[in-house]
Amino acid sequence: MAEGPQFVRIGERKLRVTNLDKVVYPETGTTKGEVIDYYARIAPLLLPVVEGRPVTRKRWVEGVGTEADPQGSFFAKQLEPGAPGWIRRQEIPHSGGAKDYPLVDEVATLVWMAQVAAIELHIPQWRFAPDGGRGNPDRLVLDLDPGPGVTLEQCAEVAFLARGILDGMGMDAVPVTSGSKGIHLYAPLPGDRTSDEISAFAHALARAIETDRPDLVTSVMTKTLRAGKVFLDWSQNNGKKTTIAPYSLRGRPQPWVAAPRTWEELQDPDLRQLRFDEVLERAERGLDPFAAITAAAPMRAAASTRAATPRSGAADAGESGPALPRSTPPRLDAPEAETPDTPVPVYSPMLAEHGTPGTARGLGWAEIKWDGIRAIGTWSGGRFRLRARSGTDITDRYPELTADGAPGFPVGEAVVDGEIVAFDAAGRPSFHRLQDRMHLTRAREIEREVVRTPVRYHLFDLLRLEGHDLTRLPLRDRRELLEQITTDLPAPVIVPPVFDDLDAALATSAALDLEGVVVKDPASGYLPGGRSPRWQKLKLTRTQEAVIVGIRPGKGDRAGRIGSLLLAIPEPALPSGLRYVGRVGTGFTDRALHDLGARLEPLRSSAPAVDGVPVADASDALWVRPELVGEVEFANWTDDGVLRHARWRGLRPDKRPDEVVVEG
Repeated sequence: MAEGPQFVRIGERKLRVTNLDKVVYPETGTTKGEVIDYYARIAPLLLPVVEGRPVTRKRWVEGVGTEADPQGSFFAKQLEPGAPGWIRRQEIPHSGGAKDYPLVDEVATLVWMAQVAAIELHIPQWRFAPDGGRGNPDRLVLDLDPGPGVTLEQCAEVAFLARGILDGMGMDAVPVTSGSKGIHLYAPLPGDRTSDEISAFAHALARAIETDRPDLVTSVMTKTLRAGKVFLDWSQNNGKKTTIAPYSLRGRPQPWVAAPRTWEELQDPDLRQLRFDEVLERAERGLDPFAAITAAAPMRAAASTRAATPRSGAADAGESGPALPRSTPPRLDAPEAETPDTPVPVYSPMLAEHGTPGTARGLGWAEIKWDGIRAIGTWSGGRFRLRARSGTDITDRYPELTADGAPGFPVGEAVVDGEIVAFDAAGRPSFHRLQDRMHLTRAREIEREVVRTPVRYHLFDLLRLEGHDLTRLPLRDRRELLEQITTDLPAPVIVPPVFDDLDAALATSAALDLEGVVVKDPASGYLPGGRSPRWQKLKLTRTQEAVIVGIRPGKGDRAGRIGSLLLAIPEPALPSGLRYVGRVGTGFTDRALHDLGARLEPLRSSAPAVDGVPVADASDALWVRPELVGEVEFANWTDDGVLRHARWRGLRPDKRPDEVVVEG
């Protein structure tokens, strides 16, 4: 490994680079230094491709790993806080606030991105307009994705079919072997149509090719329909989606590149993906098939000379241009179906009542109660948003679920219910590990923990589909539709199985050291924000949520830190509205103690928010306002309503104090 940092000068820029000998691609021994060298040398061909476009990066901070042992990665939209100030950036509004995206217009920016392990560069089909807003797309892209049993040669066959149609419309297409499995096909556009119009045209084109060759092509995203066929993915033309940039490296076991190719090359029966060294050799020979696309971009000159200026909104569609076919995605035929412009409603999660094996046994089926946090997911416009049970938007906290390139549903709109779960080193769900993720809001901290503490989203219900409210449908029907739209959806989105045997479900939960199970009536509807005896939770581990009302200072090795927390639960009949239920002083990690101290210090109060605290507990207590909710494990309740042998599990930022109830 190279000793210490090094400084390199690229034009007027001075950059700090480190760990140049670090192996990024273990199967080939390709180092970080070679990745940086590739991006520096390919810049004359890559910069015109990304010019004027917001760049989303996919980062592998520990290298890509091998086929057998791939390493974690994450998408980065927001420009990192430590990025050099000279990198140009442009603001784009998001649900969680505006984000500054980098604009890549010089070699030094590419080198800096390679230095921070941004292996893949993803871009939309539009450029920023001269006024700083989003422009119309200046190119069409079709993603030819091979299903099981399909070769790259068959993808090339479909590319020729699409080329024939596009040529007839005066659109000269260029193929790109994706650097992964398939082929991307690009064609220039005049820039006078909106993303929605181009997406509809691409969809119609895909369906036309599917009609001609149903034996070879499918335009449907459902993975179960792709065996033996090429999925012609038209959705990359959505204005909110991105595609791997031509000439970008890929985070695959081999250092393959999204490589522009000639049509003569696509006729080669030995067609394959190209490595970075092969792409560099082609560039040195002056071979740049994608130049025909970049040269045709109507806004290139304006975008390259205009200073980046924050502005939202899209440019108006032009009044000229070729007559493109119009298409509307298929929708369910029902009276309550809504127009695509109708906002997707916000749903509150349905809750289960406490039960016993006796009361729950006859309900029907059982689901594992995963040790995570509840989250409602909304898929719309090619984007996924997450809300906690409290209604808090947590989209940006879990980029592996929500960022560009994360698993997406093969439908236009869906609302799902599920649990976000983290796992320990043994592969068991760990609420303690999830604590490392659930409180983070700063982009840099989130990026770090994505790799350290990856999560999965376990789905168990479908509340809305293609404009239709499904909450009145029986659970069995909602579950069937959920399985249809998530079939073969890659991790980290998972639909765990249900159990028909309650005893087997309880045994599985016990083996995984989980809380218990939720037993549901398959005929039950979904009551947003409500409880029903048709859903019952059975706990193997006794847990209780409680409101933090005070701190007892630590002693000995905890001197200067929290010794224990004083807890209460809502009790409307009492003057304070809270009932004291004891204290918890075990189960804290050093990190948890530090975090709790920082969160509780601003809540300090001169008087207790709860009555009835025993003198022994109140004598040295530091009182706090009752705003934070935590969760403990405990043995049982004492006769006077105090938690016995409580052990800390973690904060519950997804819960409000007024939502806390006695668990049993």
